[in-house]
Amino acid sequence: MMCGICGIATAENRETIPSSLLASMCQTIIHRGPDDEGLFVEKNIALGTRRLSIIDLERGHQPLANEEGSIWVAHNGEIYNFPELSEELKSLGHSFKTRTDTETLVHSYEEWGEDFIHRLRGMFAFALWDARQEKLLLVRDRIGIKPLYYTLLEDKTIVFGSELKAILAHPRINRALEPKALDLFLTLEYVPAPFSIFKNIYKLPAGCFLGYKRGEIKIKKYWDIEPEESGVQEISDQTQDALMDRLYALLKESVEMRLISDVPLGAFLSGGIDSSTIVGLMRETGATPLKTFSIGFEDTSYNELNYARHIAQEFDTEHKEHVLQPQALELTEKLIHHLDEPFGDFSIFPTYLVSQVARSDVKVILSGDGGDELFGGYEHYQAQKISQFFPASILLRRLNSLLKRFPPSTKKKGSWNKLRRYAQGFEHHPALRHLRWMMFLSMENKKDLYSDDLVQNLGRIQEISESEPFKEIFETLERFDSLNGELYLDLKTYLPDDILVKVDRMSMAVSLETRVPLLDHKIVEFAFQLPGKHKLQGLKTKRIFKKTMERLLPRKNIYRSKEGFSIPIKHWLRKELKDLMSNYLNERRIKEEGLFNHDCLNKMIEAHLQGRENYSHQLWSLLVFEIWKENYL
Repeated sequence: MMCGICGIATAENRETIPSSLLASMCQTIIHRGPDDEGLFVEKNIALGTRRLSIIDLERGHQPLANEEGSIWVAHNGEIYNFPELSEELKSLGHSFKTRTDTETLVHSYEEWGEDFIHRLRGMFAFALWDARQEKLLLVRDRIGIKPLYYTLLEDKTIVFGSELKAILAHPRINRALEPKALDLFLTLEYVPAPFSIFKNIYKLPAGCFLGYKRGEIKIKKYWDIEPEESGVQEISDQTQDALMDRLYALLKESVEMRLISDVPLGAFLSGGIDSSTIVGLMRETGATPLKTFSIGFEDTSYNELNYARHIAQEFDTEHKEHVLQPQALELTEKLIHHLDEPFGDFSIFPTYLVSQVARSDVKVILSGDGGDELFGGYEHYQAQKISQFFPASILLRRLNSLLKRFPPSTKKKGSWNKLRRYAQGFEHHPALRHLRWMMFLSMENKKDLYSDDLVQNLGRIQEISESEPFKEIFETLERFDSLNGELYLDLKTYLPDDILVKVDRMSMAVSLETRVPLLDHKIVEFAFQLPGKHKLQGLKTKRIFKKTMERLLPRKNIYRSKEGFSIPIKHWLRKELKDLMSNYLNERRIKEEGLFNHDCLNKMIEAHLQGRENYSHQLWSLLVFEIWKENYL
């Protein structure tokens, strides 16, 4: 069941934690669960939930306990294999009082201890309290689909929640900016785990659980992709047809598992291969009625409705599409509130808007996220491969020559931006692997933009590969083949900390549960067993995935050019958001806070407004940060 969770545990048995405090924390995440609120407070533990009722609508109240009340759980997510787990546990003598997936958690823990986590198949973030041991477990799913934050106060009290705003409701939280997180955000447009934008408040990394007992914290990784499993002999010996059969079966099984629901469900449909695969497999597994939702913008270069319409007709869906004229100013401030910390991915806008459209008809949605990170769908995988065969100086000269011949005023959006991003990637060191194509501030940019005070607080400006969490990941990459190393880097950073954050926050903002079948951990493990040559063949992306889906989808949807799910932000900053940008990035404000060099910032603003440069990524991120700072600090 989809929920928001929060809670507090103390190191010693003091006075009971006030239920009013727990209730105030719950109220901050009411959008995650508008249907019900549950509080459990006893001695040194307090667990709270806001529930979005999906399964067993009448009896699924949380927090939920075992028969004797010694184990309690507050759960956000879905355990898709709960029917099988329930039957096994019943055969072992456990009795159930609900039909919920949540109840399998307490009985599984009773039966198998901490090892029960390995039996779970789904997306989840939950808090489990073992009263006998006075121990709290915080657990996050393998891929990081569901969020979980925590902090440890000076007296060793732990405070946690699905979103930062729940933790910030605690009166003893000190709101202070984490400079390292700010640097990472401006570099990548997101804050990677374990950091949050606040000092001493952390994200629990994907595939990890946290044990808390008498004030002490231990974090343990329970799942990861092992490099030696990437491209193992068993896979290499199989024919491509056999591999495609196996992939198709895994995809179909994953979609079918995610159709379990006691409320209406549907699917996002952009018309690309990932969302089309989900819709096609929903039809093949018998989903009825099959509702699909698409949005487009009046700017035709950002509109994919024709492709979505073709799939809707192919699979006879109940299709809804909306051409939107979003209120840029109103939406900007609203969505930043839902994010809690700075987040620069423009596609929050269409994700929120399509979620809003879908929520009028359904409560659960299936989404095609994850295909690019598993099967090599992004342009930066192509860019990295090209860079391995040609000297950077030659490529950069060629790219700059092309850019001069086709100025942005006369060049189509996709081609111009692709060339420009390729050229910008060469500003970064080759050792950064493909991450160099996904960074928006080079070392030189930072030296110009960052104030002396910010540099001093950072210690020094360092390459991202030297900082946590990237240092450990980069040390692992050489154990994969070249492409799988790039995919692993995205699996551990960009996917959980950008893509899945966007999907979770924007859908939960309208109380919509989003399920992501392509990120079932069995599909993820299989994808990383495939050698990179099966995914990026020459410069052809997602080859095995595309070949596999030829048996289901029209070729025009499989082999269409990749557009992305975005908005005309560069135009918004020159028009609708111009005054907002001028207000938040003005000289007085920037100089007073002392984080950035206003002269450098002003040159970027002028060049962008005059159309001489496209600084939309940099200016949007700075604008988001300043709005966030005013609201939260």
